[in-house]
Amino acid sequence: MAQLRKWVAGGALGMMAVLIAVAQQRGRTPKTPELDPQIAAAVKEVSPARVKATIEKLVSFHNRSTLSAADAASIAKGRGIGAAREWIRSEFERYSRDCDGCLKVEMQSFIVNPPARRIPHPTELVNVVATLEGTDPANAGRIYVVSGHYDSRNSDNDNVTDPAPGANDDASGTAVSLECARVLSKHKFPATIVFMAVAGEEQGLYGSAHYAESAKSAKLDIEGVLNNDIVGGNRTPGDKTQQPQWVRVFSEGIPVAATPDEIKLIRATGMEDDSPSRQLARYVRQVAEQYLTGFEPKLVSRPDRYLRGGDHMSFNEQGFAAVRFSEYREDYNHQHQTPRIEKGVEYGDLPKFVDFAYVANVARVNAATLAALASAPAPPANVRVVTRNLENDSTLTWSASPGGLATKYEVLWRPTADSDWPPQNVEAVGNVTQATLKRSKDNVVFAVRAVDAKGHRSPAVVPLPER
Repeated sequence: MAQLRKWVAGGALGMMAVLIAVAQQRGRTPKTPELDPQIAAAVKEVSPARVKATIEKLVSFHNRSTLSAADAASIAKGRGIGAAREWIRSEFERYSRDCDGCLKVEMQSFIVNPPARRIPHPTELVNVVATLEGTDPANAGRIYVVSGHYDSRNSDNDNVTDPAPGANDDASGTAVSLECARVLSKHKFPATIVFMAVAGEEQGLYGSAHYAESAKSAKLDIEGVLNNDIVGGNRTPGDKTQQPQWVRVFSEGIPVAATPDEIKLIRATGMEDDSPSRQLARYVRQVAEQYLTGFEPKLVSRPDRYLRGGDHMSFNEQGFAAVRFSEYREDYNHQHQTPRIEKGVEYGDLPKFVDFAYVANVARVNAATLAALASAPAPPANVRVVTRNLENDSTLTWSASPGGLATKYEVLWRPTADSDWPPQNVEAVGNVTQATLKRSKDNVVFAVRAVDAKGHRSPAVVPLPER
């Protein structure tokens, strides 16, 4: 164990290898889930060269501020946010032609009027949305979203004349969404995947807020949102502190949309670390451990960077599970800066500071996660832990996974101080809706997930108490 601790401290073992080593020393080797060839193929097809081309094309529009030009003349010249969104639409449409029209491409347009934060005059905002409809009628209503924002800014929010290249913030995130659309549109999944590029993020998350509010109003079943913002990897010369093998994944703990009664229950049951968004983040890491080597999501138990925000929070506010991907260490000289050199320091969010291989790895994590989610059964419903009696055994009940894909269920558990589900702490309980375990709910956190015949697993669901 001493040698194992040295390996962990030195980063020589990935998380899965550590858990397997620990399990072997305890005499239990967890079964590694089999790879889905379709997911593995999509991950393999992600191209750093395509990512690079996308980011450089978005930078070529000079200034993609929400307030920048969107008239026909500017679009024809390839300048401004209007030209950028038309190009994004053309890319989605090209991918759709390649898959015989499998993508439904839409421009979601709306007007923001003053007094609006950082928008001084009535402004049209447009989200570009491409939908890959699920192939199973019973599961196509489940929706998984990947998003980045295609607007940019420089040192002055109102400056639409000087360059605002936005290579990292957030052409990188838009490139992830586009690349996921390119590789996943070649495959079919039971559930629906939405690929999106939103506007208005720099002024106050307007584009994502409009989409999330519209989805809530339409009662869409959005099961998970992956927001990518500042995932460029940062290649500032001389910077030795970036971690090119890590991407941060932020998720809220207590849901911002929780009611007072729900917050009271969360506190009473110690579920502050078990929101749907946090389960989504754990799912991201588990999938990445299956399908990638040498690149690892680092889960951060915080809604976003310290006291900051992003487009995933628009979805959280509407009650949807959503997480944010962001590079491990940001360089603020290359964000929200008009390109220039001062006292030998170069400012500006330029492509030369972006690690395109890093962005491709982020795209691989996103693509694998989306494909796994859209292939898996829906999570079990109405998961409960029975609390009518004082007893050391724990009985869990649930309703069958909607959609009919599940062939069995698994119960997971972890010590209350642990941050993730250890792969060895899993009990397959069969195609049932109740299980009793010889473990006390006082000491562990339980969860239930659905599994299909091919081994695809849903996100875990933590039970509520049932008296």
